[in-house]
Amino acid sequence: MTVQTTKPTARGEAAEPKRARKVELSEGAKAERRLGWLLCGPAVLVMLAVTAYPIAYAIYLSLERYDLRFPNDSKFIGLDNYGAVLSSSYWWASLVRTLIITIVSVSIELVLGMLLALLMHRTLVGRGTVRTAILIPYGIVTVVAAFSWQYAWTPGTGYLVRWFGLGAPLTHQIQAIAIIILAEVWKTTPFMALLLMAGLALVPEDLQNAARVDGATGWQRFTKITLPLVKPAILVALLFRTLDAFRIFDNIFVLTKGNNDTQSVSMLGYDNLFTALNLGIGSAISILIFICVAIIALIFIKLFGAAAPGTEG
Repeated sequence: MTVQTTKPTARGEAAEPKRARKVELSEGAKAERRLGWLLCGPAVLVMLAVTAYPIAYAIYLSLERYDLRFPNDSKFIGLDNYGAVLSSSYWWASLVRTLIITIVSVSIELVLGMLLALLMHRTLVGRGTVRTAILIPYGIVTVVAAFSWQYAWTPGTGYLVRWFGLGAPLTHQIQAIAIIILAEVWKTTPFMALLLMAGLALVPEDLQNAARVDGATGWQRFTKITLPLVKPAILVALLFRTLDAFRIFDNIFVLTKGNNDTQSVSMLGYDNLFTALNLGIGSAISILIFICVAIIALIFIKLFGAAAPGTEG
C-alpha cells in the first residue's frame, strides 16, 4: 500500500504562485552597474586600508601577550587580555569618569548650543559678525585651546586662578574634572550650535506665523513646532558629540596628563600602549572603547531614530 505524502489541492483553492522570474538587466543597465562599482572601488580600497586593516590588526594584538620590552615572549592567549582589563579597577574607574565627563559636557553643550543656534538663526542685524564670533572657539585647535586653559588655571601665572582664588585646581580631582568639562564645553558648543542651526533652517516660517496668529506663546511654538522638526538635527548633533566626548584624550593629556584620578579610557589605553609598551593590553582597551562607541551609537539610533519625521512605526 502506498502512502500519499502530498495533500491534494482542493477545488477552488488558489494554486501556489509561481516563483517570480529574475528580471534580466539590459546591456546599458549592466554597463552603469559596472561603472558604479569602478567609481566606488578606489574609495572602498582606501576605507579598507585605513580602517579595516588597523581594526583587524588591533583585534589580533588584543589576543596576544605582546610586550615590546620582551618581544620573544609573545604568545597567543585568547581572551585573557580582555579578562585582565575587565577585572581591573582602573578600567572601571576610568570608564565612570569618562561617562561623567561625556554626559555632563554633552548636556550643557546641547542647551547652550540650542540657545546659540536660535540666536544665530534669529539675528537680523550683524548676523555674519555674530556667527563668526560664536564659531571662533571651534576654529581653534584643541591642543592650543587646552594649553590656554592650562595657563589660565596655573598658580602664579593664570588669571582665572587669581579671580576665583582656587589655588591649584588642576591638582584636585573634582576641580580638575570640572575644568576639563568647561574646556570641552567652551571648545565644542559652537559645533553643536552649527548643526542645530542647520536644523532650524528647515523649520517652515509659515508654521511659526500660523501658530503666532493662533495665540501660541514662544515656548509653545518652540516645544510643539520647532523641537519636533529639529529632532533629526538633534540626533546627529548628540550622536557626533557623544562619540567624540567619550573618546576624549587631548584636553586631559594637556591639562592633567591623567594625574589625580582624571584618567579617561583613552588615556588608559595610551598609557598601556606608549608608556608601558604592552600592546596586548593596550589593544584590548582600544577594542573595548570601539565596542562602547558602537553601543552608544546603536542606543542613540534606537531611541531617537524612530522619532524623526518620516519614520513612522
